[in-house]
Amino acid sequence: MPDVNQGTAPDWTRYAEGAIVETFADATLLAGARTPFTDLNGALAPISPTDLGIHAARAAIARSGIDPARLGTTIAGNCIQASYDTLFYARHIGLYAGMRDDRPAHGVQRLCTTGFEAIAQGARLTSAGQVEAALCVGTESMSRAPIAAYTHRGGFALGQVEFKDQLWEALMDTGCGTAMGGTAENLARLHGVTREETDAYAAESFSRALAAQAAGRFAEEIAPVTDTVFEGPGLKARKLRLPRSAKGEVATDSHIRPTPIEVLAKLAPVFGGVQTGGNSSAIVDGAAAVVLTTGRVATSGAAGGAAPLGRITAAAVAGVPAEVMGIGPVPATIALLRKLGLTVEDIDLFEINEAFGAQAESVRRALGVPRERFNVNGGAIAFGHPLAATGVRCVLSVLMELRRRGKRRAIAGACAGGGQGMALLLEVD
Repeated sequence: MPDVNQGTAPDWTRYAEGAIVETFADATLLAGARTPFTDLNGALAPISPTDLGIHAARAAIARSGIDPARLGTTIAGNCIQASYDTLFYARHIGLYAGMRDDRPAHGVQRLCTTGFEAIAQGARLTSAGQVEAALCVGTESMSRAPIAAYTHRGGFALGQVEFKDQLWEALMDTGCGTAMGGTAENLARLHGVTREETDAYAAESFSRALAAQAAGRFAEEIAPVTDTVFEGPGLKARKLRLPRSAKGEVATDSHIRPTPIEVLAKLAPVFGGVQTGGNSSAIVDGAAAVVLTTGRVATSGAAGGAAPLGRITAAAVAGVPAEVMGIGPVPATIALLRKLGLTVEDIDLFEINEAFGAQAESVRRALGVPRERFNVNGGAIAFGHPLAATGVRCVLSVLMELRRRGKRRAIAGACAGGGQGMALLLEVD
């Protein structure tokens, strides 16, 4: 663990030495979709992560033009078990999205990089010729995170009743004894990121997200949520019901709002330093899904003539000290670039999850990425971070932005609690 009090960032490149890097020969992303991301206890709060995932998956498949019977597998990610049937979520998402019942499904969990892991596993299977197409999903209901008790199965002694808030407890890494926000404070000290700079970063994230929302760029990703009944051969109907306050439809991200730096500056620190509730990622509910396939299927007309969004070229996962977990995307990106013989200058856009303002700014500085190529449509500070859904959203969003700009390469990545980071290299032909 580097000495955070010395105010000098270590050479993060040495952590790239232990990274696992994988290249993919044949992984084309046909299309994707996501739900709106809505605030904690907001319009999507009553909906289970399974149903959020089914909704995103159905929309992604419809946009891809592929027959769901061609799906060889479903790979779904979820971090917080938030419904009584969550153990079945990956299988249920696949089946209710139209996957054949003789095709498998499984769930993955790599904390905040879970969505990236789902896509990497799908890319591995299409590249190996194991499947023609893979459905990759990330889904999270933060609002439904349980108030849990793990030791009461056998009863409890007088006064020895213990329930804890799973959502709050998830913010503390018990291994290193540091809260997630505390890891951002450590990075702020190492990289000299001040409170003013952290607030400025957050204000720009909101400003960019507002501009993207106004221009309709997020609307291109979002599949609006309405009251729906999910059905399928041999399956019991599942009912997705919005609260009355939603007025029948949820179509936009709810956390994006005008947020001037003067407002952010008035907020009290949460972790004793630069991080506040305003310059940290928003707690939201949501899901995202993409369809991966082979180049042959993508060009054969089997996708209904839909133009693919791009290719998943490579993925890297790296470990870092838990106390500075937010720097994880840096060694992962370095390992990725080394493997492919590229530099930061060769990458047109970076989409890095904004867990915290100081964390994202530290990643940007450590990699030497200009602001104009970093999270150009804002990030999770503005529209939220629904854990497992974030990686899928990042990949979908940045590929769509590459195509809008006529650019070629992007890197999407995130940090993960416990001290990890992932990065995916994406390309548009």
